[in-house]
Formats: sequence, C-alpha cells, structure tokens
Amino acid sequence: MRLTKKLQRILRYIEIIIIALQYGLDEIILQTHIFKPLRFIIFLSPWYWSRQNRNLTQGERIRKALEELGPIFVKFGQSLSTRPDLIPPDIAKEMSKLQDQVPPFPGSEAAAIVEQALGENIEYTYQEFDKIPLASASVAQVHAATKHDGSQVIVKIIRPNIEKAIRKDIDVLYSIASMAAKYWRHGKRLRPVEVVAEFEKYIWDELDLLREAANASHLRRNFAESDDLYIPEVDWQHTRRNVMTMERIHGIPIKEVETLKANGVNMKRLAEKGVEIFFTQVFQHNFFHADMHPGNIFIDATDPNDPKYIGVDMGITGSLSPNDKKYLAENFHAFFNRDYQKVAELHVRSGWVPVDTRVDEFESAIRSTCEPIFEKPLKEISFGALLMNLFHAAQRFNMEVQPQLVLLQKTLLNIEGLGRSLYPDLDLWQTAKPFMEEWITQQSSMDNFAKSIKEQMPQMLEIIPELPQMVLDHIRHNKEQNQLIQQLNQKLQRLQKEIEHNRSRTATLIYGATLIITGAIVANASMFSSSVLQDIPTFSWLLGGAGLAIIWFSPRE
Repeated sequence: MRLTKKLQRILRYIEIIIIALQYGLDEIILQTHIFKPLRFIIFLSPWYWSRQNRNLTQGERIRKALEELGPIFVKFGQSLSTRPDLIPPDIAKEMSKLQDQVPPFPGSEAAAIVEQALGENIEYTYQEFDKIPLASASVAQVHAATKHDGSQVIVKIIRPNIEKAIRKDIDVLYSIASMAAKYWRHGKRLRPVEVVAEFEKYIWDELDLLREAANASHLRRNFAESDDLYIPEVDWQHTRRNVMTMERIHGIPIKEVETLKANGVNMKRLAEKGVEIFFTQVFQHNFFHADMHPGNIFIDATDPNDPKYIGVDMGITGSLSPNDKKYLAENFHAFFNRDYQKVAELHVRSGWVPVDTRVDEFESAIRSTCEPIFEKPLKEISFGALLMNLFHAAQRFNMEVQPQLVLLQKTLLNIEGLGRSLYPDLDLWQTAKPFMEEWITQQSSMDNFAKSIKEQMPQMLEIIPELPQMVLDHIRHNKEQNQLIQQLNQKLQRLQKEIEHNRSRTATLIYGATLIITGAIVANASMFSSSVLQDIPTFSWLLGGAGLAIIWFSPRE
C-alpha cells in the first residue's frame, strides 16, 4: 500500500514536470541558485526554442498550466489571486481569471451520494431530480430538482473521493513549496509554504457544505429587509456536510452585460448598488461575501430602474474585529481627504506596522505611492489597486500580513472591477465617501453610545451583584502581592548583606594566606643563605604568625 502511494506520487510529479515544461515554467525553476549553472544547457536545447506558448506572459503560462493540472491546482491558483500582497501583481491578475472547467461526474452517482447523505431514496426526497448537472466545478456540482410541494431547488453535491485527491495534491504542493522556499530567490519573501497552509485550510472549509449553508443563512438574515441583495433560502432538512439543498433563483448572470442593457437595466444604479452592498456588509453587518466574482452574482431585473443583486456560493466569507473595522473606516476616510499623516498614524496605532515605525518616513512612503494616483481623474482611480500599492509600500516597514484585510481587499477589487464593467464611469470614491462619512459620524453619535450601553447592559447587570466580592478579591490580591513583594525585598536585603560579608571574609582570608605563603617562601630561601640564617627565619615566623592571626580573628558566619 505504501509503495503504491509512493509510486502514485512519483507519477504525479512526472506529470507536473511535463506540464511545467510544456508551458515554459522551467524558467522559474532555472532562476533558483541551485540550477543556475545548468541554464546555458537548457537554452541550447532545440525544444526550448521550438515549444509553444512562448508569446504568453509568465502569469498566463502559470494560469494555463494550473488549469491543465486539474481542479485542486485551479483552486490553488484562485486562492493565490486573493494574496496580491504575496505574489507579483501581474500574476495575481492572471490567477483571478481562473475558471473551473471540470467534466461532471455521472448523474446516477450524484443521486447515490444524495441518497446516502440523506438516508432516503431520491424519489422520496424530490419529486424530480435532474441528473444532468446545471454546473460542474472543481469540488462540487449542482443539479436542479423539484420538491413534492412544487418548489424548485438546486442540490449542490461534493465530488466523490475528492478528499483523497485533495490530500494527495496538497502533499505535492507542500513539496513544491518547500523547494521553492529553499531554492527560489523570491522564496523567503513570498513564503510559499505559508501560502499552501492557508490554501489547505480554505479548501477543507469549502468542502463543508454545512458551513456554507450557515453563511448563506446569516447573509440572508442581514438583508432580509433589503431591496439591494437577495440570498436564496437554505433547505436545512435536506442539507448535510456533502449535500446542500437551496432555493433555486432565476436571474440574469451579471457578466451578461448586453442582456442587462437589453432589459433596460439602469447600469449606473446597478454599479453603485454593488459598492453600497459591499460597504454595508463590511461596516454595518461585519460579515461579507468574500467570493463575489461574476460567476456567483445574478441580477433580478423585474424593476429595471431598481435592479436587485442575487448572491450564491457563500463558501468564503469574512469579518473584521471591532478595532480593524474602526481603523479601516478611518483609513478610508483619511484617504478620501488625502491625509497621509493620519493614515500612517492609524497603521501604527492599529498594530499593522511595528510600534517603532517612524511616522514621518511611513507618511512619505504613502504620499509617494498615492499622490501620482490622485492626479488622475476620479473615475480612473482604482481604489483596490491603491490599497494593493499601499500594502507593497508598507512591506518596507515590516507590515505584518493581515489575512482578514487581504480577503477584504480581494473582495473590493472584485466589486470595483465588476462595477466598472457595468458602468465604466463609476466613481467609487464619490459613491463610497458619503457612506464612510455617515458611518464614522454614527459611531461617534450619542445614539450609537446609547446603543452600545444597551448592548452591554445585560453583561453589566450580571456583574453588578458580584462587584463587592470582586473588589474584595482585588484588594486581598493586592495585599497578598504587597506582602510577597515585602518578603522578597527582605530576602534580597539579607542576601546582599551575606554577599558583602562573604566578600569581606574572602578578602581577609586571601590576605592572611598571602602572609603565610610569603613567610614560608622567605624561610625556605633562608636555608640557603648563611649570612641571614639567624634573622630571616624570625621574620618568616612573624609573617606566618600575622597571617594565622588574621585568619583566626576574621569574621565568621
């Protein structure tokens, strides 16, 4: 069994090497210092100059290679697209283009998985179950179904044996990442092993459809009274870890811009709504859909002048801590007002950069990054790209990677790109600025203060009866601490006295011993000098006697 697994891994390595050579990714390998001496041999080989894809950029070649390597590598590429702080911008842009193009598994097998998960026959669960999938992705595929009450649903099913395939390919990714970290000149900066570890967590989370269903339910509650975003309802009775049943929605895919225009949709309003939905999720609800690419968004054009977004696939969501949300909002507001000093101070206060960072130097770096961008017309300014440039500038000041902020940045890039594709003149700054100013004003209002007190009141009421005992415990604890400190001080004082006493006694002993030794030396020398035979021994005895007296009368413990 172990030999078979090892053989499978070797065969997979060989397959990866062949595909890497096909797309010229050996150039990346040859950049490592261990292979540099062999570069000239590769460049002299005929296949190097005759291979295809030579006209593609490095990012395009990486993307195409990942597509050919299979679903897990495609997912890894998609994960890389969320980390523009770790990979070059051109490659991050290409990774964001990755789409799942995976052949579906048989519908009969899908039905069997549903039956096993729900513990009942497919005919009992659904009146109709379409065995031809609506869509097939890298880790799951979706089938249309009709329940016995006539309601239409979709059934999302995790691919069979996908966990085994994922585990095998993740092991391969770790091996590649380890070699890249050791031998690639960019390995230390880009931290490939950490990237794979983050991807591993993300992919295992995505395989849990109960988690996705919970995310969908949460978002649905947040926008229950909204006319901006609709989230389909989850059928919890027929949802398990590898099977999820959800209300089927009907809308126009947002990527079909011409269809939207043909239906008379107000494209300016649609683009602005996308920005408003994003900021509402982040700053009002503190729970945002972090995978809002065009494949996951549909539009309800029933009212063309007031179109409504429909969101699906909530496998990836994000949230911010209260401090992160506060500092992020103040950062946005400072950016809008081009107050770079405040931006620098906020980064230090928030802990995003080390506390010993010089604010003036950081401010200068931010200014040099932002000013050229602000000189452009507002509609040409990419806020997402600005944040990306800021992250790269902050790396010089040892800014720690903030995963929650990177996920937010990736979502903002998606929203901004989506908005500009719908309405090229979208001014994200003018759309977002009033929202941010209103939110910041609300945070400092008396109403918000009262709301905060109201929210904390139950916890405060629980603590109040315990306050007297807590105060007594605190006083007793402080008293015990003070007593302990006094005892330690006394022990330290005694120890200091003992050290001084021992130092004095040691010096006395050394002095006395020196006299004794000196007397002995002189006495020994006198044995060979007849002229002083009578006088010197007497002097020697005097030295020795003085030494013994000093030692005898020296202080004792």
